[in-house]
Amino acid sequence: MCDIKDGMAKHSIVSRRLSLLGYGACALAGCLWGTGFYFGRLALNEMSVEHMVLYRFLFASLGMLPVVLMNWRRFRLTGGELRLLLLSAAFGIPIQFLLQFHGLALTTVSHASLMVGAMPVLLAAAAALFAAKGSHEERLDWLGWLALTGSTVGAALIVLGGSRGTVTRGQPSLVGDLLVVASLITALAWILLSKKLMETHSPPVVTAYTILSGTAMLAVLILGPWLLKPLLRPITHHQFQPLPFAHISPTAWAALAISGLLCTATTTLLWNWGIHHVPASRAGVFLNIEPALGSWLGVQLLGEHLGPYAWAGGALILTAAITLTTRGHQAGSAGDPEVILE
Repeated sequence: MCDIKDGMAKHSIVSRRLSLLGYGACALAGCLWGTGFYFGRLALNEMSVEHMVLYRFLFASLGMLPVVLMNWRRFRLTGGELRLLLLSAAFGIPIQFLLQFHGLALTTVSHASLMVGAMPVLLAAAAALFAAKGSHEERLDWLGWLALTGSTVGAALIVLGGSRGTVTRGQPSLVGDLLVVASLITALAWILLSKKLMETHSPPVVTAYTILSGTAMLAVLILGPWLLKPLLRPITHHQFQPLPFAHISPTAWAALAISGLLCTATTTLLWNWGIHHVPASRAGVFLNIEPALGSWLGVQLLGEHLGPYAWAGGALILTAAITLTTRGHQAGSAGDPEVILE
């Protein structure tokens, strides 16, 4: 009996430590993600959205190669899992990032960052809606749905603060803000599909193969028309531009490398490992770091301005997300190692 109790106690301690490390990984990912829009804006000053996103993920793929090389012999997928991986890669990389950075090109770093603040509440709602039958840890109570409503109102206020007239570079716009919102919906699909795959496979390996698959899709989507331009030009009369290289400044190259290696590869590894050990709905609190840090960088380093609607909307979004996720920790039972932070 004593051996059983000792074993349970040791298991509980290990589970708590894994939970703490999981939350720590999500927190660090949130910090690094918070700089993504800033570095993306620096690169967008010298190239198109498509080329910037492709370069970013080429750098990210370099960061993932060691993980793939160490695990390629052991990583085996069923037909259903392969389809799930490819679907996750499509939502998580070409669709999400092209939408997100086309939105950033039409709005400000501060606005885009605040819009991303709605992600934790959307994640909690999606986790609750798609939770397995009988699972209580991902479900939302009345306060959770109230937080979701408040976050939605906050996002609407930020959109209302954008310009509806001619889109001017460096100014927020309705189109840009709505594209960022659309990218959040696709990000939800990526997170939930990845979490499903990580139930049976290692989080770093799932992350690496997702990024490599998504980068391959990006390359086909962006480079395909250029490679086929002799056939397409008579039909479309469009000039397909090759990837920029020689005229890119060292600043832009540094921004691309940081975006790919730190803001994409490292953050995705950290996040996927983190949500493998903690509930996705509660880990979402650390996504609040991204809008807070991103909007601060936009104001302080890029000289952007946030209007009263944006401040009010951002406050609503962050309050809703923090209330939802921190209350989730307190509501958990003492025996649940995934909801114990202290």
